[in-house]
Amino acid sequence: MLLNFQSYYITPIQEIDAWALCNFMVANEDRFKLYMPKTLEQNLTPGLSKIFAAKKAKEYKLATELLFLVKEKESDALVGLVYLKNFDRNKREAEFAYCVSYQFKGKSVIAQAVKELCCYSFGELNLNSLVIITHKTNKASVTIAETNGFIWQKTLINEFTPVGSLPLDMELYKLNR
Repeated sequence: MLLNFQSYYITPIQEIDAWALCNFMVANEDRFKLYMPKTLEQNLTPGLSKIFAAKKAKEYKLATELLFLVKEKESDALVGLVYLKNFDRNKREAEFAYCVSYQFKGKSVIAQAVKELCCYSFGELNLNSLVIITHKTNKASVTIAETNGFIWQKTLINEFTPVGSLPLDMELYKLNR
């Protein structure tokens, strides 16, 4: 699967993406350490990224968790990641998680990628609803949810515990087909 928009494209992760993924995560370590700590810790070296990419490519084939890479068409540079995870097969629902390189912050690249993947999720994956869970201070993530028509549902108390911190309340946004 390959989705195109503007100067970017979205593609499923493959094992050959390991080196680019490692570079991406390490270059953005400060940006990702709070909300993407597990992905970050699994991609701090090329060896770890190779294991991670192989695992995520297998999960993609099994449709247990889908990791998409957002890349710039011209340079093929990795710009961001978008996960579809925590599938609830009974509800036909999944959760988005995403991150973007500091170089592309504020350019609406991930907002557009989420829009494209919403269409893909409802059409190709036959999902009924999608959710985004974010902290209220993560204004960029809140904007992505709201821009794409996700509606705030409720506050999830002590939903996420960052490494070395106290649990945080998170906001649940939902988009129905």
